[in-house]
Amino acid sequence: MNIYIVIPAHNEEDSIGLTLDSLVMQSLLPKKVVVVNDNSTDSTEQIIEAFATKYSWITLVNSNSSNEHLPGAKIINAFYKGFDTLDDNYDVICKYDADLIFPENYLETLVNHFNADKKLGMVAGLCYIRKNKEWILEDLTTKKHIRGALKAYRKECFLEIGKLKPAMGWDTIDELLAQYYGWTFKTDQSLKVKHLKPTGISYGKGSKHLQGEALYKLRYGFPLAMLSFLKLAYKKKSFTLFKNYVSGYLKASKENVDFLITEDQGKFIRELRWKNIFKKFF
Repeated sequence: MNIYIVIPAHNEEDSIGLTLDSLVMQSLLPKKVVVVNDNSTDSTEQIIEAFATKYSWITLVNSNSSNEHLPGAKIINAFYKGFDTLDDNYDVICKYDADLIFPENYLETLVNHFNADKKLGMVAGLCYIRKNKEWILEDLTTKKHIRGALKAYRKECFLEIGKLKPAMGWDTIDELLAQYYGWTFKTDQSLKVKHLKPTGISYGKGSKHLQGEALYKLRYGFPLAMLSFLKLAYKKKSFTLFKNYVSGYLKASKENVDFLITEDQGKFIRELRWKNIFKKFF
């Protein structure tokens, strides 16, 4: 399988070298890696250039965007800057963050999973963060969910779901749409990926309402969205977050913000979510 990887990077001088080192050391090398230097003001560009000079399958793309770090649109727009430079001779396309260290067998294991199951649309390992001198699971979601930091898609699945949505929640939308189209996804708990910067550490104030807006755009409906907000706020132990999520949802509803999915897809997602909730508790 031909693996193409796109890595958006903004001021990642402390980590991008480690990420690329871990890809260079893979037991199965990717065919192409494109690193998008998105308006960095540190030495990120120079570090990428050094790798690109040494390895012909690594390339640098420079892009200019705002310095504000908002989840969703910014990183996906940067992803497309790199993706648009690639040909279509890939079997697997990956969107990876610039602060990951992969185990040496990572890509080879992904390919084994894809080859073993023709309906597998996405697969990944799990993120671990360093805390008290130990690497522990970054426990923000269930272990079944593939984190946005390390997405790998079978080409056919990637295209059928309409690629990636430039909005907060894109890494949940893709899994829901994959299921809508009959694809499966999985995480391999044996693949432990070191995540050098915990998720959300650099999010700005402008992101506080985006989670609520995201669930509105996904046609969750208010009752289901409320349950999701409660769960998210509880995990982060913040009632303020809950209020921000609700405010974001209501604001999007009042302004009739455009949905990201069709009515039929929204109906499928609501039914799937409610089914999972009832299955969990009953």
